[in-house]
Amino acid sequence: MKIVLAYSGGLDTSVLLSWIKEKYNAEMIAFCADIGQEEELKGLDKKAMKTGASKLYIDNLQEEFARDFIFPMMQAGAIYENQYFLGTSIARPLIAKRMVEIARKEKAQFIAHGATGKGNDQVRFELTAAALAPDLEVIAPWRDASFRSQFPGRAEMIQYCADKKIPVEASAKKPYSMDRNLLHISFEAGILEDPWLDAFAPENKAMFKLSVSPEDAPNKPEYVTLDFVKGDCVAVNGQKLNPLGVMKALNKLGGKHGVGRVDLVENRFVGMKSRGVYETPGGAILHFAHRQMESITMDREVMHIRDSLIPKYAELVYYGFWFAPERLALQALVTESQKDVTGTIRVKLYKGNIMTAGRKSPVSLYNPHIATMEADPTKAYNQDDATGFIRLNGLRLRVASQVHNAAKKKKK
Repeated sequence: MKIVLAYSGGLDTSVLLSWIKEKYNAEMIAFCADIGQEEELKGLDKKAMKTGASKLYIDNLQEEFARDFIFPMMQAGAIYENQYFLGTSIARPLIAKRMVEIARKEKAQFIAHGATGKGNDQVRFELTAAALAPDLEVIAPWRDASFRSQFPGRAEMIQYCADKKIPVEASAKKPYSMDRNLLHISFEAGILEDPWLDAFAPENKAMFKLSVSPEDAPNKPEYVTLDFVKGDCVAVNGQKLNPLGVMKALNKLGGKHGVGRVDLVENRFVGMKSRGVYETPGGAILHFAHRQMESITMDREVMHIRDSLIPKYAELVYYGFWFAPERLALQALVTESQKDVTGTIRVKLYKGNIMTAGRKSPVSLYNPHIATMEADPTKAYNQDDATGFIRLNGLRLRVASQVHNAAKKKKK
């Protein structure tokens, strides 16, 4: 029996590796995805072997993450509940996809993860597995009552590792939990479970990793240009970059100026509300600039149809339906909508703000001669025509008003 486990080398996954191996008498294959978390991976292979793994895969998935997951989502303008840039949500299907590929390669029958039974990640991992490999079974120890009984807290996990001589650097529980990747860092739990706590107060400054506070950002604004081709950013400040390069460049620029910080209470898929604090400096800039690029290149009705689908698209990502047919269908519409989203956007970054500082495109639909308040040299728009336009659009309103007024008079 072979089991592929999502593994980081930390306390939780070290315990999981040993516990699952013992309970199922299985060969454990550990997998660590490098998606930009910048965690120390040195020595992880030795740690995994000492903990009981027969093999460890450490795969750098950053390019695939940026190209095939972040960029398509940005084209869709997806943002969950008008605030969350979906940094954790979009990473999970990629991790699960690679787990499935390793399971196939190793001829494993199971995959396992350390997501809790209260969160969204368990759903995201398992829906991906269901879509890509329905024959694989999933082991989720946190949904096993015997596991929760044995490990009611961190102290029991630390003692378990000591007894088993599992090499972990365990310490007192952090005042919050953190998850990092190329798109963002999320903070939740611990002190953040109090929704009244000010996460951006000076005493919590050390929590943030990707960005300075707006108060500490430079006093001088910085201008940044982003070039787009068919909805994808292809250059920053005139330098051509692949999607991974774009994300790294924008993260650095956004972090310097304190942009992309979000504190929200969101609705989890499992039913409860959860408070999260996020840093998404590069993603916030890219999302904003992309929208500005669309504003002068996208047809009005196409934009309105796509915009009406943003909540649904974001929900599908958040819930874990990245590989579901409905998300793929929406992506096809999004791709079609982006065919003319080409040009350059200039933004100004200052003290946590992103402001438009210019936009241009070879296929711009904005015509200053038509939009001008002065005489229109193109004669494309005759203001006299607006009379009939307004009258026809107001017809149903006038008819309804007449009918209802007549009914009121009869009652009197």
